[in-house]
Order: sequence, then structure tokens, then C-alpha cells
Amino acid sequence: MELSGWSDERDDAAVREILLAAKETDGRPEVSPDGPLPREFDGGQHLLAGDSADGVPVGYVHLDTDGDSHGRQVAELIVHPAHRRRGHGLALAQEVKEHAAAGFRVWAHGDHPGAAKIAGRLGLGRARELLILHADVAKADWPEPTLRDGVTLRTFVPGQDEDAMVAVNARAFDWHPEQGALTADEVRAEEKQPWFDADGFFLAEDERGEIVGFHWTKVHEPVPGRFGGEPVGEVYVVGVDPGAQGGGLGKALTLAGLRYLAARGLRQVILYVEGDNAPALAVYTKLGFTRFETDVQYGL
Repeated sequence: MELSGWSDERDDAAVREILLAAKETDGRPEVSPDGPLPREFDGGQHLLAGDSADGVPVGYVHLDTDGDSHGRQVAELIVHPAHRRRGHGLALAQEVKEHAAAGFRVWAHGDHPGAAKIAGRLGLGRARELLILHADVAKADWPEPTLRDGVTLRTFVPGQDEDAMVAVNARAFDWHPEQGALTADEVRAEEKQPWFDADGFFLAEDERGEIVGFHWTKVHEPVPGRFGGEPVGEVYVVGVDPGAQGGGLGKALTLAGLRYLAARGLRQVILYVEGDNAPALAVYTKLGFTRFETDVQYGL
């Protein structure tokens, strides 16, 4: 295996080849044969590994050098499925450990035992668990949302609501490693994605017409071998302004989005939630969600 060396420049063709192969085997990441690469691989630094015999790309690391909301650098490491179990993952992870700033984290999507083994050899421990929950729409009972007096729901208006929504998001997720850093420009960039649907982006307004909460839904295109090869809905983000919490607004927004996804004919819905967020887990369990997968961050 030969390493390219860390670079601020990304070899899009080689990275896309690795990501597409991983998607075919793992069902992730969400990447298409053309168009922009997933936003989580933008910026930062990049490391490519090639086969020493023919230079074919066999592995890739993206290091977010700006860091998450807590200032920790975060790495994504992907080994081409055809070149796994040959020590490439360990070698790339060792490169991350030697290069990244103190306190770094590395994602292991799907909590694969191979990743746990590599982490153990490098002295990295489980630092964070991000749970993927799943609900079967046919088995769910999602009633009409109930809003407290003075609060109304409407849908997102592109070009109008970005700043207000992001302000609520920042207050609602000031504790979150990624979500709290969302910017209005990033929202505008998502609006250009094929999956964006303003009709599935719900905003809660108070009696003054100010946004106090939101539920942004998403629909994933079918991926062979994942979720039965069907499209799947997602509770993408639910955020409530801290000053508006305590009156059931989060549940009402969640129900509005879930009912919208069900009305679109989707048979499955997923969501991501922190493994230590007991109150949210309790709410989602009552709504019919069960654990499906776990993504893990390893760190020192």
C-alpha cells in the first residue's frame, strides 16, 4: 500500500470510486456516480491509499481539521471493500493517530467489530454512540399533532426562513458536536440537493410570528441491500427553542413530519439520536421506533 500524503486537495475521481464501492457493500455513504461528493468530505485534509502494484485506490481518510462544535478534529476512514482485511484500515487509522490534533475522533459506521479491533490496537476507546432508530409505518400509530394555544405550523419558505431557522437550531443544539454549527449557507446548499422538499420542512411559529421550532424531514433514495431496497423517510432534524420547550412542541413537530412521510407512501422511517439522550429515546420508543444500527466515534 502506498500513501499519497496528507493534502488540502481532494482527488475527487479516486475518492468517488472508493465511496461508491463502499455504498454498494455497506449501503453508505450517500454518494452518486456524478454531481457533488457528500458534504461531510468537503474541506479539511485528505489521505489516499493506493495499491503498490497498480496504484488503484484502496482507502481514503478525510480529516475535518476545523473540528466539531467542541473543537475536536473528526476523521472518516473508508477502505475499498475489495481490499479489506489486509491491514489497510489499521495503517490508515495509525496515520490519523499520528497526524490529527489531540482529542481527535474517528467514526466507525455500523459499529463493525473490525473497527473495534483496530481501535483497541491503537488504544482508542468508545467516545460517542449515535443510534439509528427505525419504525415500520404500517405498525405505527401517529395521531394528529396537538399544538398549545398561540402556536401554528407552516412549511419552510426557501429564501425567507434560513436565518431564523438556523438561529433556533443554534440555541436548541448548542451542546451537539455537529448540529449546533449549522449555518444558513449550509441550509441553502441543502436546498439545491435532489432530496430537498420544502413541503416536508415544518416550522412552528408563536403568536408573534417568530419561529420557535422546526422538523426537517428527508427521503432517501433506494439503496440495494439496505432497508429492503426501498426509499426510506428520515426524521432529519427536530429542534425546539429552549424558551419554548416543555409544552409538547417537540412531539407535535415530530408527529407532523412522521404523518407527512407516511402520507407520501413511505413504509419505513429512520432517525439518528445520541445514545445518551434518554429523554429523546423515551419519546421515540413510544412512537414505535426501535434500534437498528449504531455509529461509534473512537478517541483517546
